[in-house]
Amino acid sequence: MKSLYNLFVYMMIFGMKVFSLFNPKTKKGMRGRKQSVSIVTEKLQGEKVIWMHAASLGEYEQGLPVLEKLKEQFPEHKSLVTFFSPSGYENVKKRKQIADAICYLPFDRKKDVKEFVSTFDTQIFFTVKYDFWYNLLEVLKNRGTKIYVISALFYEHQIFFESYGKWFVKQLKQNVDWFFHQTIKSQALAKKIGLTNSTVSGDTRFDRVKQFLDRDNHLEFIEEFKGNKKLIVFGSSWQAEEDIAQVVAKKLPEIKIVIAPHDLQRVAHLQTLFPNAVLYSSLSNSQTVDFTTCQILIIDSIGKLSKLYSYADLAVVGGGFHSAGLHNILEAAVYGVPVIFGNQYKKNPEADALIDANGGKCFDDFVAASVFIREVIKKDIESDGEEKSFLKQMSENAYNFVNSQPDSTEIIINKILS
Repeated sequence: MKSLYNLFVYMMIFGMKVFSLFNPKTKKGMRGRKQSVSIVTEKLQGEKVIWMHAASLGEYEQGLPVLEKLKEQFPEHKSLVTFFSPSGYENVKKRKQIADAICYLPFDRKKDVKEFVSTFDTQIFFTVKYDFWYNLLEVLKNRGTKIYVISALFYEHQIFFESYGKWFVKQLKQNVDWFFHQTIKSQALAKKIGLTNSTVSGDTRFDRVKQFLDRDNHLEFIEEFKGNKKLIVFGSSWQAEEDIAQVVAKKLPEIKIVIAPHDLQRVAHLQTLFPNAVLYSSLSNSQTVDFTTCQILIIDSIGKLSKLYSYADLAVVGGGFHSAGLHNILEAAVYGVPVIFGNQYKKNPEADALIDANGGKCFDDFVAASVFIREVIKKDIESDGEEKSFLKQMSENAYNFVNSQPDSTEIIINKILS
């Protein structure tokens, strides 16, 4: 099975090389991996290192609270963050850096992995959720590294639960010191296949989004744009969410709408759907904008969505009507913002939990979602504060749901230190 795994890695590399000829994002990833060894050699040569690996941006946000706490506990250690996906790396490298080095994870060929890790001394390595690279885990374990999986999520139909998955289970059993599971169900599934070294710590994304409440969430122009109207934020939107926005804009002309697309390449398409919309980049302190006549604002820059949610009365989060899967709903719910989304979220247990708490709602199609939004907004406006509307009750439920969650990061850090 090991030879088949290595063959898969080589086939994946070949496929990505071909795909990079047509896809700019994949091309960035291929180019970026050529720089990984030089990055760690320059910044981590000979150092003791705490290393976090994240597949993409969502996993990075999930792992960040743990990395921050580990840096506090081991201030003499350097820190490394690696990504598999260009969307994660390209986004994070533009931010203020928490890590001493950020780069792409080399492809999981043993010779490449050995060359990469030989530059520094990895004391602690943790990967987020379920991004496992088996040659990397073996090489690190042989070098004496402590290896953890945080916010681990096992679910039915993963390769581990198939008849041909025993080799993969064996690798995890041999090389991972401890699993920190998001849910009781995940832990139970892992124990069925012999992965018993584990704790149910919860989801570190709750810790991450709760940090948002203590920061300055001000964004220029948003308060003026909203005025005294109801505001719906469409976050990480795809086509289905934009279809909802079209219906809602027509049926509820008295509200305000902000759309932050999943990919900035969608901005041109959004401008055709909403020709009277204003682009956020076009706003300037040197000009006076009459926001009273503007219903829709399109966000054409990255890094603002989690702050945008703090202004919302309702959020529609993208991906749930799309094969890509649901994006982060907790970034909105933490502010007490009810969340609407599609029903494709099998890898997001927090979605079911938010629905059970009556702080969010999912729909099979954009039509049903549009009807619901129109109804709850109209009833909220008509209540005029005289009684607690359904929307306000959902808001209270969403806030309580997120902010009542245990401190997952503390559980993880205490176990690692012990």
